[in-house]
Amino acid sequence: MKSLWGPGSSPQSFFLRLVTFAAAAVSMLLIAFLVLYILVMGVPHITPSLFELSYTSENVSLVPAFINTVSITFFTLLIAAPLGILAAVWLAEYAKRGSRLVKAVRLAAETLSGIPSIVYGLFGMLMFVGFFKWRLSLIAGAFTLAVMVLPLIMRTTEESLMSVPDTFREGSFGLGAGKLRTVFFIVLPSAMPGILAGVILATGRIMGETAALIYTAGTKPEFNWNVFESARTLAVHMYVLSGEGLHVNQTYATAVVLLILVIGVNSLSAWLAKKIAGEQNG
Repeated sequence: MKSLWGPGSSPQSFFLRLVTFAAAAVSMLLIAFLVLYILVMGVPHITPSLFELSYTSENVSLVPAFINTVSITFFTLLIAAPLGILAAVWLAEYAKRGSRLVKAVRLAAETLSGIPSIVYGLFGMLMFVGFFKWRLSLIAGAFTLAVMVLPLIMRTTEESLMSVPDTFREGSFGLGAGKLRTVFFIVLPSAMPGILAGVILATGRIMGETAALIYTAGTKPEFNWNVFESARTLAVHMYVLSGEGLHVNQTYATAVVLLILVIGVNSLSAWLAKKIAGEQNG
């Protein structure tokens, strides 16, 4: 026990470490059970017909939904990432720390982070589908998801920027660099691993979103080059198939593909973040 919990541990310290260890173990077991359950239920039903280029009611191909998922993720991040990062730069570097405006913006961002996704869907339906007359379309879904993940990217980026030591800024100013050059060439590269972590979290939420897209992007199963046409993502594809009750096995198979896609994107982003951090330390 001493090797696990450390010599000279008090009973309170031992109890807290035991609780945290148990919580971590339970969390890992739940995640492992969920992943294994999806794989066991879905892998046997992965067939070539699921990967045909065109969707029909017989093959219920997931390829169009897969392409739509990648497309809507790209457009959402293209909209939300620059806005969130620049807003965080203003909050952390230019706004007066502790001001009422900064507190109000942070409170609004934290409040928006806790709003259910279906509320964002209703907002997108009223704003982008109805007011802007974009109809049920991929671009309407992308803008809705951009509004939804914007607070997440903004808060994680701000925390990453604030974690950069002030000595970096002072050293840059001492060498004659201006505020803008210091922010974009010293502070932002140092905070890049944390920024990428926020983008990873946003990507996972985009790929797994269903409620907000049903009201804005629609459920059309085909792939369209026109971004102002309805499009169905993998998560919505799973929802529709499970709701029909005719293709439950294909629903599990689609879940396996979505799981692999999310894990692949997260692994690639984590590797990129570690590589950037290693180059900075080196």
